[in-house]
Amino acid sequence: MVEFQAEKLLVRDFYRALDGANGDEITDVLSKNMTPDCLWRGFHPFNELTGPEAVATTFWLPLRQSLTRMQRRMDVFMAGRNEIDGYDSTWVVSMGHLMGLFDQPWLGIAPTRKMAFLRYSEFLRIENGRIAEVAMYFDIPHLMMQTGLQPFPPQTAAHLVQPGPQTHDGLLFDAQPEAEGKATLAAINAMIGDLGTWQLGLPLEEELARTWHDDMIWWGPAGIGATYTIERYAKQHSGPFRAAFTDRSKTKHLCRMAEGHYGGFFGWPNFTARHTGGFMGMPASDTPGEMRVIDIYRRHGDKLAENWIFIDMLHFWKTQGVDILERMQTVPRT
Repeated sequence: MVEFQAEKLLVRDFYRALDGANGDEITDVLSKNMTPDCLWRGFHPFNELTGPEAVATTFWLPLRQSLTRMQRRMDVFMAGRNEIDGYDSTWVVSMGHLMGLFDQPWLGIAPTRKMAFLRYSEFLRIENGRIAEVAMYFDIPHLMMQTGLQPFPPQTAAHLVQPGPQTHDGLLFDAQPEAEGKATLAAINAMIGDLGTWQLGLPLEEELARTWHDDMIWWGPAGIGATYTIERYAKQHSGPFRAAFTDRSKTKHLCRMAEGHYGGFFGWPNFTARHTGGFMGMPASDTPGEMRVIDIYRRHGDKLAENWIFIDMLHFWKTQGVDILERMQTVPRT
């Protein structure tokens, strides 16, 4: 059994300290736990930040001032070695929601003074007992929609505050059998292999059935939504998505890992593709767009059962000449 208990404990202690810190304490917590040159990747408009002070002042402090009394509500927590670098680096991954009272403007979005949920997933690379690299992806349009804004035309699937795994077993605080993680990674890689560049040659539902359970759940980002069963996923996302894009590049992940029945990956970007029109009700563009994505999976048996997806829609549409964040600002940004 390969264990990652030291890395898991480090991140759990970091989260406990960060979630309990206020004001300047947040910078102190980040400085104690991150390397001075830690590379932090976040969705637009944050993008790449370097070092704990930049992450604190640019992201965490403004967010905590806006979402007061914040709680971290984790649904998935796991660790593993990164297949992409030959299993050299160790990463800890969490997913869930940051919930708070939306009391002050954030990114020009007007507060509601009501509960709000920022869905997130975070990959943290641990090196010599410190956090050396982070990918933290968060669904800003999902928060917008909770305030009554409509950043996109109507979704093809359902908009929900998304629950965690159906099995309620995603918090892998204890060590997991190595064979289970290998099986999960194999299932993810089989799906990626089938996906390829959409050239497998099978009808879409038959292709999906090779690696997905028929009652799969695809928890997609705001702008697309969530969908249930292979048949509805094909009709409500995968089919329309493939029909709206061409010139899809090969997949480029920076980390791909698994532990137990859970696994995931992220890229910066995962791939590029040219929009031929119709996706999310938007016009076509000749400029290839970047898809920054985190995917988290739950495996059941030899197939995938659930998938939570984080896509930087604000960045993607900005590469297409549409600044969604600017359009949706209802108060001046400071």
